[in-house]
Amino acid sequence: MYQAIVFLPLLGAIFAGLFGRLVGARASEVVTTTLVLVTALLSYLAFYQVALQGQEERIELVRWIDSGALKSAWSLRIDTLTAVMLVVVTTVSGLVHLYSIGYMEEDPDRPRFFAYLSLFTFAMLALVTADDFLQLFFGWEGVGLASYLLIGFWYHKPSAYNAAIKAFIVNRVGDFGFALGIFAVFALFNSIQYDTVFASAPAEVGKTMEFLGYQVDALTLICLLLFMGAMGKSAQFLLHTWLPDAMEGPTPVSALIHAATMVTAGVFMVARLSPLFELAPIALGFVAIIGATTAFFAATVGLVQTDIKRVVAYSTCSQLGYMFAAEGVGAYGAGMFHLFTHASFKALLFLGAGAVIHALHHEQDMRRMGGLRKVLPFTFVMMLIGTLSLTGFPFTAGFVSKDAIIEATYAAHTSVGNYAFILTLIAAVLTSFYSWRLMFLVFEGKPREPKEVLAHAHEPPWTMGLPLILLALGALLLGEVFAHLFIGAGQADFWRGSIVTHEATHEAPVWVAFAPTVAMALGFATAWYFYITNPLVPFGLAKRFRGAYLFLLNAWYFDALYDAIFVRPAMRLGRFLWKTGDGAIIDGIGPDGVSARVIDIANRAIKLQSGYIYHYAFAMLIGVAALITYFLFSGGGLKP
Repeated sequence: MYQAIVFLPLLGAIFAGLFGRLVGARASEVVTTTLVLVTALLSYLAFYQVALQGQEERIELVRWIDSGALKSAWSLRIDTLTAVMLVVVTTVSGLVHLYSIGYMEEDPDRPRFFAYLSLFTFAMLALVTADDFLQLFFGWEGVGLASYLLIGFWYHKPSAYNAAIKAFIVNRVGDFGFALGIFAVFALFNSIQYDTVFASAPAEVGKTMEFLGYQVDALTLICLLLFMGAMGKSAQFLLHTWLPDAMEGPTPVSALIHAATMVTAGVFMVARLSPLFELAPIALGFVAIIGATTAFFAATVGLVQTDIKRVVAYSTCSQLGYMFAAEGVGAYGAGMFHLFTHASFKALLFLGAGAVIHALHHEQDMRRMGGLRKVLPFTFVMMLIGTLSLTGFPFTAGFVSKDAIIEATYAAHTSVGNYAFILTLIAAVLTSFYSWRLMFLVFEGKPREPKEVLAHAHEPPWTMGLPLILLALGALLLGEVFAHLFIGAGQADFWRGSIVTHEATHEAPVWVAFAPTVAMALGFATAWYFYITNPLVPFGLAKRFRGAYLFLLNAWYFDALYDAIFVRPAMRLGRFLWKTGDGAIIDGIGPDGVSARVIDIANRAIKLQSGYIYHYAFAMLIGVAALITYFLFSGGGLKP
């Protein structure tokens, strides 16, 4: 069964990729979607058997590498953490496949699109079932490749292929650190097997290893390098710049990448390696700081964005920061629980945004929307449910999981925990504001769409509507149904050692429990005043605080900063090496220098070889005359 879960999506990708043109787009859609939905059903069975019944398994499929101490086999590690991720990945992927049948109905390259979707799903499943660092890296790079293909799917658009290249390069920066971390694991433990590394890790506490000429704590170094990979893959602060540009891909791609697959790989990795991170408190504190900073940063940027998909994208970046903040204070269960619930309401918001874009003939600017609640009532209700869950409305899935994170940061009672608590609480206010801003701009007020566009606006077909309904149910119910398993008193029995769990030593004060709800209400009230009661206020603030507005609109100018620090110097260096190094020196001395002169001399010599006898006779006479002259002036070559 577990082999089928992993490899059925790959089979669908191969079918659509090799035979899609032959069998047609419809067959590709049906085959790939069916195989992924079957995989989802098998994942639910796996969740029941493993997470609820405790039937964990290790399945070795094939020996991969056996070279000295380096041994690796393609194995499936099926424990509770894996079972949770299997459900998340296959459910969202299956619904995105189904949704894409309606959304991409007019695209001529549907077989290629569905092949990429299924390839992405396979790579993520390979990642979450890995039993050693090498297979983890294989899946890690696999989702990076598939995301490159999906983001740049419309490669005829310069903005799309530029976004794909940007995502690929930024992730290479993080993955360089990730690879170094794996090398350091093997150097320290002489193994890349999870169980071997986890069992040996306590004995390595306090030991050092050389890095860049310095002796540093080995476990801290390893965890920081591995987390560098998570920063790139999960779009955390400093390595986040690729994520908003990734919106250039089709909307289903945004839902798949940003809800359940690639961006959550970093959160999963830290949870999987929690036995290592627990022994490196400095690295763990760094995880919390980066996560909390990301939550705050992305929330501030989301306040002023005008593209509906970019607002949701920055929301994803912010929510991932919440997950890392939880893991950074040791609440791995809370981080994974928010990953679990976030998959439903964030996929719902992305696909709901896609329904709006689909209805308005691919319009994405919220300033050109308005009054759609009466035109698209079904889509409005779906987006409303997703927004309620994202903002933490009481008893929704997001309310339960996000509040657990905020309470965990407070309960840490450390300077890092306090920092994370303050920033995540502020981010909760900002999240509520920009989420309701989106709802009010799109669905309330007077219509700002052209009349001809509004006249043809329609609700999505059933292939797009059914996934929205199922995700909406998840956004409402997952929190209350699964909270006792993920973060309840019996969470240790649920996780069964697949992640590190801590017993709760004390409860947070009442005001901490109510603070996220108050933050949500404050953000809602502010958005209501700005966009319903007095819509001119945002324009006045943007004009009065022009610098701050542009600072947020340009995402703290990180793209401009990186352009000045890295891109332009690299281009100047490349131009210098091209013009001076390659052109003037190498080509100047080589093809354009010595070899060119040889060619010139040869061309002149060719003119002497005319083939006429009298030319050769004349040359012989000149030679004879030259010899006679030489002998006359040299005394005949005889000594006196």
